[in-house]
Amino acid sequence: MSHEAMTDVAIVEDNAALGSSLRKIVESAPEFNCVGVWTTAEDALKKIDAFRPHVVLMDINLPGMSGIEATALVKQHLPQIQVIMVTVYRDHDKIFAALKAGASGYLLKRSTPADVRDAIRDVRSGGAPMSAEIARRVVEAFHQPQRSTPSALDEVKLSKRETEILELLCEGLANKEIADRLNISVETVRVHLKHVYEKLHVRSRTEAAMKFRDAKEEPRFPL
Repeated sequence: MSHEAMTDVAIVEDNAALGSSLRKIVESAPEFNCVGVWTTAEDALKKIDAFRPHVVLMDINLPGMSGIEATALVKQHLPQIQVIMVTVYRDHDKIFAALKAGASGYLLKRSTPADVRDAIRDVRSGGAPMSAEIARRVVEAFHQPQRSTPSALDEVKLSKRETEILELLCEGLANKEIADRLNISVETVRVHLKHVYEKLHVRSRTEAAMKFRDAKEEPRFPL
């Protein structure tokens, strides 16, 4: 097989037995060439820069710099290199941190040798290989309801009367009409509006109405 068709693979793994096992898995495929097994991210970054492998199998839990930090640096300086995390971690935070850092795949350490070899082939052809359990967790994370960010109204703590006035203002009522509707004086309406402007950090009725309306609106499914 010509060198052009070979895939150079580097392994970053501090567990000697696992590093040796991964090397054997890589070298058991005729189209793969293992350029090295390195036990720290710091050492690996220098060697990756020198060897320029096509694919890096990266552990997360390394002594010193983590595999996630190392992945971010590899992708920053050598974006063409594809990084596959090979790790025991299955929690959402680690998965998403690795993917955000630029990892193209995420395999659990209990993956079979065939899974590892397939993942290297997959990532070389533009895929994003993941252990089925990891892919499931990614999907589940997207299914979880998003925690809504506090709206401007939650932060400013409008009084019941201020909220009533804002609602009428949004309906397009003038101060006198608001005063009549709530059975209060126009001057009282003005005082409440002054406080509302200060709390919402706005300078006009229009701005107040828009901010109030935006904060109250919730996404709805199209009918």
